[in-house]
Amino acid sequence: MGWENYIPDDIQKLYEIHEFNHAAAILVHEFPEEFAELCAALRQFKFTEQDVKDKGGSESQIPKKFSLILRPLNWIEETLEVKRVVNNVEVKENTHLIDYVKGRVALDLEWNSKDQTFDRDLYAFRAFFEYDRISVGILITRSNELDPWFKSLGSYTETDGKVKKYSAKYGASTTHMGKLLSRLKGGRHGGCPILVFGIQTKSLLIKNNI
Repeated sequence: MGWENYIPDDIQKLYEIHEFNHAAAILVHEFPEEFAELCAALRQFKFTEQDVKDKGGSESQIPKKFSLILRPLNWIEETLEVKRVVNNVEVKENTHLIDYVKGRVALDLEWNSKDQTFDRDLYAFRAFFEYDRISVGILITRSNELDPWFKSLGSYTETDGKVKKYSAKYGASTTHMGKLLSRLKGGRHGGCPILVFGIQTKSLLIKNNI
């Protein structure tokens, strides 16, 4: 059975969803508490037009909104250090970081970073999985369904007087579903089961339509 048999209908309507290596079945059957908290967070999450127009990167409100939901539920940041030793001499050390981990479930959110950030995330998921620290990974990013809406937002004037379109902030080289799926289909996650949710306009908070 595919993910459609495991993800609640209301969440299927809100998000673009993809899975790799039977991630949904593993999450539902092996980690029901984490799955229930994930579903609650996805239902609770809403974003506004102002969130999109504000500065991006670490200043964006959208990742912060997920943190406000998940951190109180003990989804914590975790680091994995891997050292390679040859003849008692350390020759290499790698450090992998995942933003949200609870038990054996990992989650990362990429709203509008450079698209190479996906490589870091998938490499981290793969390392955590291969060293038996997690059983499944979840990635949340923005769906390309948002692209026409970004274009409808018009332009803004920067402090130096230059006029730019809001859609330019969410260009082809940033993190979005298209960039993520190409990497997953190329196998960059290794054998780690991955469940993906794409944020769509259906999570947009509109006045008098919450």
